[in-house]
Amino acid sequence: MPESATNLTDCSILHNELHPDPHERSETQITLDTTSKEKQVLDAGPEEEQSSNKEFEGQRIIDLEPEKREDSSEGTLQEPELKIDVDGGDSTSPLEKQDDEYAKGIMLYLVLAALTIVYFLIMLDNTILATAIPYITDEFHSLLDVGWYGSAYQLSSSALQPLGGKVYSKLNSKWSFITYLVLFEVGSVICGAASSSIMLIIGRAIAGIGGSGLLNGALIILNSCVAPHRQPALVGIFMGIGQLGIAFGPLIGGAFTEYVTWRWCFYINLPIGAVVALVVSFIRVPDHIVKPSIREVFNRAIIDFDLPGFALFAPAAIQFFLALQYGGNQYAWDSSEVIGLFCGAGATFAVWLIWNYYQGDNAMVPYTMMKRRIVWASCVAGLFLGGTVFVTAYYLPIYFQAVLAYSPFQSGVNVLPNLLSLMVFGIITGGLMQKLGYYTPFILLGTALNAVGCGLLSLLTPHSSPGPWIGYQILMGTGRGFSMSVPFLAVQNSLPKDLIPAAMSTLVFLQNFGAAVMVILSQTILTNSLIALVPRDAPGVDPQVVIDAGTTASALEKAVGSANLPGVLWAYSQSLQRVWYFAAGIAVLSFLAGWCLGWENIRKKANETDSNQSAETLGI
Repeated sequence: MPESATNLTDCSILHNELHPDPHERSETQITLDTTSKEKQVLDAGPEEEQSSNKEFEGQRIIDLEPEKREDSSEGTLQEPELKIDVDGGDSTSPLEKQDDEYAKGIMLYLVLAALTIVYFLIMLDNTILATAIPYITDEFHSLLDVGWYGSAYQLSSSALQPLGGKVYSKLNSKWSFITYLVLFEVGSVICGAASSSIMLIIGRAIAGIGGSGLLNGALIILNSCVAPHRQPALVGIFMGIGQLGIAFGPLIGGAFTEYVTWRWCFYINLPIGAVVALVVSFIRVPDHIVKPSIREVFNRAIIDFDLPGFALFAPAAIQFFLALQYGGNQYAWDSSEVIGLFCGAGATFAVWLIWNYYQGDNAMVPYTMMKRRIVWASCVAGLFLGGTVFVTAYYLPIYFQAVLAYSPFQSGVNVLPNLLSLMVFGIITGGLMQKLGYYTPFILLGTALNAVGCGLLSLLTPHSSPGPWIGYQILMGTGRGFSMSVPFLAVQNSLPKDLIPAAMSTLVFLQNFGAAVMVILSQTILTNSLIALVPRDAPGVDPQVVIDAGTTASALEKAVGSANLPGVLWAYSQSLQRVWYFAAGIAVLSFLAGWCLGWENIRKKANETDSNQSAETLGI
């Protein structure tokens, strides 16, 4: 090569070194940058090494194209720089990656539809027998077994619900849910094919075993399939539509018993449940909890499922509900049988509390979970909210049938304003909560409206026109729509994923517990009020005759005569007034519990990490 060319080349190299092209970086520069970064990691102290490694990994990129930016000295617009992660990463944001863990599109809506239908069936099952029981007792001649048709389901379901939290935390959520659904269906088949009262009661108990894991399982699967920032709207839809089962129960039950057979009150669960099981089985339900293998689960079943704790809790729950079932029916409240059951339940429950505390985080209901304010406040609010829902669900139809002389079918139509407003405002509330991010204002407003609506029911008389009772129910239902989903959302958005199953099972149990206790207490209030008010408003009429006559105006007229009927109806109306006072009182307690939920913003944020934290990260 000529000497002049060599000198020109040397000058060009020197120029490039003094004035490097910003659009180009040599492999040597990349290597030097990488080596420099690695040296920083090696020089870092023990506490800084991990963070330095993360920073280094995040910055190992190669610039393939220039970045489009304005140079301050020359004012020129430069081309953008395309960066590719050497480690194979992409430019997807962390939140988009997090959303990929959840169901999307048609799969998400299939999950929501299937779970909502199951919730509807559970609510339907609670009320569909109300109009069928007279036909069942006539066929089996089993008047003394009437109480067991409802309590057999309730006993088995309530006793097993806390254990469901352990099942869903240790086993695959989807297949656990399907197993519970199959058990519910088997119980329904036995009930529909029952040839005796005993067979029907056994079927109800088996259905209760299946039902013990359905509502909590639906909430757990919904939590697994739906990203946290989308849960308020979808949980609002889930609970709003599902609650319609309470209203449709008497309507569907009355239609079946009148036009087909009461057995279809149970057979209706079969085709619907089969479709739901089929849909859920083909949907991928992500498990955000690391779960042991089946072999490990069964090898450690006693510890993992806290079977000693279950062996203490289940008898306590069964004794308590038996005392509620027998009290005022087969036995007096002050009888040795009822008092003994209450004492046995209390003693067994006390032993279970000690065991539960001793077990710590391995317990069926972890103590460290329950002592968190947002958890116990949600449980208290849910307990009293569930109580008001079922008190009005049971006793509003009695007002319509006994005082206003509507048929059972028409009384089911009359409670629709309550349930429809609950559904509509439940869906609206979910969307608003997702937009605003705060749930406390909704539970405070909702429980206040619920309390006012329950209190206004006390103004109803035998002469009330439809306008007042429609308006009161709309007010009450609106309040419940605002507040019913809040306890579940508050717990789901404040706990790590591995505690969600136990929390949901506990919350569902306490809602059912509150419903059972409040309905029994309301029955006691109604009975005692009739004993006190019938002699005052209908002199000469034996209160026990009124109590034994039933809850329809025609039955009351037949028992006391047309001359005494107006006074008896007035006494009935005034006795129900005290029930409405009681419902308003427990609604106020849910309002007070709502103040303890705090003001946590559950909206999706760029630095959201709570949903991916484990219990160990939180130190509980």
